[in-house]
Amino acid sequence: MYRNYFITAYRNLFRHKGFTFINIAGLALGLTACLLIGLFVYDEMQYDKFLPEGDKIYRVYNDMSAKEAGSAISSVPPMFGTTLQESFPEVEKVVRILMLQMDAKNLVEVGDKAIYEKGRTFSDPTFFEVFQLPFKYGSPEKALADKSSIVISDKFSERVFGDIDPVGKEVKVNKINFIVKGVFESNPKFHFPVNFVLPMDAAELPADRMKSWGWQQFYTYVKLREGADPALVQAKFTDIVQKQIDDDTNQPHSDQPVLQPLHQVYLYSSNLQFDQAFKGNITYVRALSIIAVFILLIACFNFVNLATAKSMQRAKEVGVRKAIGASRTQLMFQFLAETIILTLISVIFAAALTSLLLPSLNQFTGKEMSFNVFSDPANLLLLLSLTIVVGILAGLYPALVLSGFKPVKVLKGAVVADSKVGRIQWLRHGLIVVQFALSIFLIISATIVYKQVAYLHNKDLGFNKEQIMFFQMRGDNMFANYKTFKNELAKAPGIKDVSIGYGFPGDATAGDRIIVPKNGEKVHHGATMLMVDFDYIETLDVKVIAGRTFSEKFATDADKAFIINETAVKDLGYGSPEKALGQPLLWPVWSDTNPDSLKEGKIIGVVKDFHVKSLYDKVEPTVLQIFPGANIKVAVKLDEANVAGSIANVKQVWSKFSPDYPLEYIFMDDNFEKMYTSEDKLKTLLWIFTGIAIFVACLGLFGLAAYAAERRKKEIGIRKVLGAENHTIVALLSKEFLKLVIVAALIAFPLAWYAMNKWLEDFAYRIDISLWVFIVAGLVAAAVAFFTISFQAIKAARANPILNLRFD
Repeated sequence: MYRNYFITAYRNLFRHKGFTFINIAGLALGLTACLLIGLFVYDEMQYDKFLPEGDKIYRVYNDMSAKEAGSAISSVPPMFGTTLQESFPEVEKVVRILMLQMDAKNLVEVGDKAIYEKGRTFSDPTFFEVFQLPFKYGSPEKALADKSSIVISDKFSERVFGDIDPVGKEVKVNKINFIVKGVFESNPKFHFPVNFVLPMDAAELPADRMKSWGWQQFYTYVKLREGADPALVQAKFTDIVQKQIDDDTNQPHSDQPVLQPLHQVYLYSSNLQFDQAFKGNITYVRALSIIAVFILLIACFNFVNLATAKSMQRAKEVGVRKAIGASRTQLMFQFLAETIILTLISVIFAAALTSLLLPSLNQFTGKEMSFNVFSDPANLLLLLSLTIVVGILAGLYPALVLSGFKPVKVLKGAVVADSKVGRIQWLRHGLIVVQFALSIFLIISATIVYKQVAYLHNKDLGFNKEQIMFFQMRGDNMFANYKTFKNELAKAPGIKDVSIGYGFPGDATAGDRIIVPKNGEKVHHGATMLMVDFDYIETLDVKVIAGRTFSEKFATDADKAFIINETAVKDLGYGSPEKALGQPLLWPVWSDTNPDSLKEGKIIGVVKDFHVKSLYDKVEPTVLQIFPGANIKVAVKLDEANVAGSIANVKQVWSKFSPDYPLEYIFMDDNFEKMYTSEDKLKTLLWIFTGIAIFVACLGLFGLAAYAAERRKKEIGIRKVLGAENHTIVALLSKEFLKLVIVAALIAFPLAWYAMNKWLEDFAYRIDISLWVFIVAGLVAAAVAFFTISFQAIKAARANPILNLRFD
């Protein structure tokens, strides 16, 4: 009996080739999109899942929203880790990782080989006790026990040592000798971009600094004991933190430490500042998941629409089968068998397309996803499950409708008058509305994402980032003679300006406090601190709106002058840039020998707000000052007429001062472009999947238009005989569908407006959603629908009316 179901199903599908092709094409494309998105989403959710006892590991970050709205910082003071380890029996292990620039390259030397490597980390000895990464060589026990130890990744080991066991061998990092104590297996799903780990003692931090409650320079992780309640630990620890006295303000801390589960660090940290871990975005993961569901629903709705539309043609078949004894259950199995066969064919095509397209997706996303049906039973099970679930989802309602026809009525030709047909018509219209509502929703979303991403890349940042070569100073000779180095660079051909400092746009900046004397009191304010030289403002073309810039003509500028931005003028209560000039400011000097020293100076200038961070973050109160002790980065503005020659001249000067270090540089504009990589990828993926959704919806609409033309061919013939023009016939067949598109647009507009407003809330600087976006999206959907329908409508209008009236 079951064999007969499938044989009959095969014959029916083969007989209705157009219906079969449209459904297979729509389902195959929809399933391909779902599989690709599903693989991406699954991969994004695998970060840190491989770590043993990962469910007991938490990252401690600092919620500063009590002091500054919406501010959360991934780094915390060193005493957070010390206190958690010493005062909480619920805590099994703590590891502190010194926050450094993970992207900064370090000179690594092994014998005659010298290369630059990223991912240097200073850590407590407990690093490999908390993060139980497997070791390829050596042992994690006491691997970081002494100051000269280094533990490296297997990929790092291959680059510098080759295929040998490097344990016990010597490696130089920035001219300092270390002994390899172990090689751990790197895992692309580890959220922390570590390449080699050095003991905390190797950083040679002052003992007083390690007792600080205010120096927020450490990533801190805790591993709780079995059964420990993280919420209770967080509450108790918050009480301890908030009872500590701030060294600068002499007031209790208002910080709010938060214990973030390890498995949430990758996807749920997009709002954290100073976070150098790998980061995804749960919003994008959810958005892509919703799009996958949308596309699959559109494909399934196509099948339901076409199946119910063709129900008239199969009504007599049902009547005959019932008349000779077929039960409704048998008929339902028959129609479901057809759907499952059709779905199985679609799944096979989808699997082939997924395998074909996955390498391109991997290259686009930088991932290493795999999809092999034959070697991975899980993938085979997934495809079988998809076949059954989608087959039943798409075929159940049509099977119920078709099997429910009454044989007496359908054999008499009275099925058109049956009330169920009216319900089918409304269902079909409802599904078209849903399909196009989803498509219009995606068009609007893709357009707004495109506009916001373009805004991110093109917004005036308040400075000129073009043709600025940017690199880190290296070598004792260069640091000792930085003024001479700068002067020689400035004299080199093709060099317009040179600035040396710390806190360039797009690079690391310092969050610090400044002190404003007011009414006999010292009021503390948070600020972004930029350590600059006399040429910083000119090199970046930052606009001075009041006062003046730093100048070597004024002897006090080096030690007693500050420049602030417009936001600082407002936040510090000066009223206007002009009134801020001459006002006193104090800054707790960064000094290991005298940590209580204050720099006392006056505001000599106010600059227009400029962005040193991404547009996710608001421009903060910013203070610029001369502080040579922080001179580590160099910005060189090049002559755009001969960039290659200018770079060669920079390298020539570099080699005089630091011949042992190769020059590694980037361009400032490239650095800003990289900030929005996730948004660029989201934009591209949205356009691709929106196109697929629209195409799949149009396939169904094409089939329905063909059915409508076929069903009304006699009416069209009579109208033609009575003198109707072709365009009248086209309008007749099109207007019903276009009305449905208008209804779909009215449903999609408010939903898209709400969803995109929520997405844009993540950006401190964003576009306004324009009305024209919705109008254009509706017109595009209407135009696509019209052109899809018009092919069949024109074909019907141009048909010979005699043929339509002669044959049934």
